[in-house]
Amino acid sequence: MTVVPRCTALLSPAHIFSAVLLLSALFGTAAQDSSSPFNCQPTLDGTQYNLTSLKGVQVVTRERDSPPSKFIDELRFDLCAKLEPVVGRLSEDQCSSDTVACLTKTNRKGGEDTDRVTAVIPVAHVSSLSPEVSALSPSQGLSIILHGPSYPSSSSDSTTQSLRINLTCAESAQPPTFSAYVDGQATVEWSSPSACKSQQVPPPQEDDKKGGDGNGGKPDDVPIEHVGSGLGFFFLMLLLAFCAYFALGAYYNYSTYGARGLDLIPHRDFWREVPYMLQDVLNHLCSNIRPRRSSRGGYIAV
Repeated sequence: MTVVPRCTALLSPAHIFSAVLLLSALFGTAAQDSSSPFNCQPTLDGTQYNLTSLKGVQVVTRERDSPPSKFIDELRFDLCAKLEPVVGRLSEDQCSSDTVACLTKTNRKGGEDTDRVTAVIPVAHVSSLSPEVSALSPSQGLSIILHGPSYPSSSSDSTTQSLRINLTCAESAQPPTFSAYVDGQATVEWSSPSACKSQQVPPPQEDDKKGGDGNGGKPDDVPIEHVGSGLGFFFLMLLLAFCAYFALGAYYNYSTYGARGLDLIPHRDFWREVPYMLQDVLNHLCSNIRPRRSSRGGYIAV
């Protein structure tokens, strides 16, 4: 009968560190791939705007009569992400991948059941996005310009495309409207509370290092938006490292000692003693908290 030794072999720190680095690289790559092409929390003139509530595909249209037919311009865009393919639409009738805004021109003639797509224009594309954010004058808000490639790409007289979104500060959100398409630039008018000045980003001051702001300001004025995300990322990396420790430890015990079942757990003896160690700690704390009894009258029984 073959006796399988108890596996308590130690994984070297180099193995664990390498696993953590590998998982961090994979997580960072995935986060980068799924990141937004446009930063929906831009900062302009010391003011930070939060436009994340505007994410999602927006579809705006306009119609132009040209008897006996009608031209319909459909503009699909997503301020905070790339467009997904339209289900049920031919690939030749929609923009390619990595498009942020797509303009589709359709001709509709009375009496005909089907529309004919005459042009598909990527007005904003990740490859040439180059976002521009400026103040909207004269009203309060933002003007965002997202760039695209030249169209048509095979023609010598092609025109560089772009999308201008005029975000106007308003008390209530209104759906966007397609106002114009001139010289390759599509213009969208949009009213939303997200375009209002929501948070001032204070400049660094000497008094901040001493615990004050020098103007009697309160600590609540300091932005703490990114603390939660950083803390969550830390615990996520800690969880990934913990999972890597058990996975690599089990593989090491299996490949080195041929372990099976519970013997695959790295440092099995240590984890088996953890509940008892926690119980000892709790008993010690309870004994310190429990009030001590004093003898009556100051006498000690003999």
